[in-house]
Amino acid sequence: MKVAIIGAGFGGMAAAWDLVRAGHEVTIYEAADHVGGLAAGFREPGWDWSVEKFYHHWFASDEHMLGIIEELGLSDKVIFKRPYTVVFHQGKFYPFDSILSALLFPGLGWGLNKIRFGLVGVYLRLSNNWRALEQSTAVKWMRKWAGDAVYEAMWQPLLQGKFGPYTEEVNMAWLWARLHARTTNLGTFEGGFQDFADLFAAKLSGLGVEIELNARVKALRPASEAQRQKDGQVVVEVEGSGEQVYDQALVTTSPGLLAKLAPDLPKDYLQGLLDLKHMGAVVMTLSLEHSISGEGYYWYNIPKSAGFPFLALVEHTHFVDRQHFNGEHLIYCGDYLELGHEYFSLSEEELLERFIPGIQRINPDFDRSWVKRIWRHKTNYAQPVPLVNHSQHVPAIQTPIDGLYFASMSQVYPWDRGTNFAVEIGRKAASLMLGR
Repeated sequence: MKVAIIGAGFGGMAAAWDLVRAGHEVTIYEAADHVGGLAAGFREPGWDWSVEKFYHHWFASDEHMLGIIEELGLSDKVIFKRPYTVVFHQGKFYPFDSILSALLFPGLGWGLNKIRFGLVGVYLRLSNNWRALEQSTAVKWMRKWAGDAVYEAMWQPLLQGKFGPYTEEVNMAWLWARLHARTTNLGTFEGGFQDFADLFAAKLSGLGVEIELNARVKALRPASEAQRQKDGQVVVEVEGSGEQVYDQALVTTSPGLLAKLAPDLPKDYLQGLLDLKHMGAVVMTLSLEHSISGEGYYWYNIPKSAGFPFLALVEHTHFVDRQHFNGEHLIYCGDYLELGHEYFSLSEEELLERFIPGIQRINPDFDRSWVKRIWRHKTNYAQPVPLVNHSQHVPAIQTPIDGLYFASMSQVYPWDRGTNFAVEIGRKAASLMLGR
């Protein structure tokens, strides 16, 4: 078969890996000038590692990603560490990345609250019955079983930070998935995620996959009867390159973009794509003269109610040695935001001015003069929003158009978005395309 894949993120590349090894002719179209999708990174002069545009890491439980890395023969380049996470409570940051730190965390109070917190955590780690959990919102379920105090101290800030106006609507299966599969040990790739993406792409190219960069797909539509008899089922129109006909095409972009590219999809499938909710993200990366945290903290979790101008501050060089970045201290300040939020339109300098007071609350010594360089990255499609009974609304991988398939982070449910599940959904799509 001749197969087109739209998007060179890890989902698209994982699908290409299975399809080309099954003997098919694969072309990947990528609108950007690089592979990697939302996990892509950038490298500055003097750096021997790239840094991700949007902070990324792997968990020790990420079997799909670690599995394909092993198949690629790159497992020796995976690095796992145990960086430290802290949580903001009443003006201070407290460690919160182990059972002991949870027991000592003052935000939960003492006695019954901590017992309920622990019992709920154990239940969610051991249970696999997420379909029952998706029938309730996380707010209602947690208030009932963990109690109001535990919910308001621990889970409400997480939900508000991730989902903003949708906080009260997110189902409990999403929270189950976060607690069920994550680990305290975090992984990265030698050289950064972009190095991994480039090596992955090189492996695919070596097997005959054509990867077309700066290739923006304009439209997808069913082939005519004459084309079907001769060339294939799906017409792919690429900006500046005209039309190509393929036996199959796999789209790995957002639901909204698929709806725009393929308006010939039946109305019910098309409306299902458009009805899916999601949050965007804005992330600022700063190169600093000095470290923010003398304690070596990696991840600062900050509740929206605390009045900070961002959701999280992540000191990347407390996870990856700063010597890989010419000795520079690198931090991220990021937030999940509803579409249309003013942060999407602010310049780098304007956004930094908004963020400086928040950084100074974490380290009062911080000064604008510490900042050497600024990078800002943004995306409208960063976090799908799973509502009650969401499994009934997840788009089918095989669309109603013959030969057209769809694999996105909106379909990895009940799991949360991430490169591990991008690989899983990409390989699921490839399996369907191969008729398995």
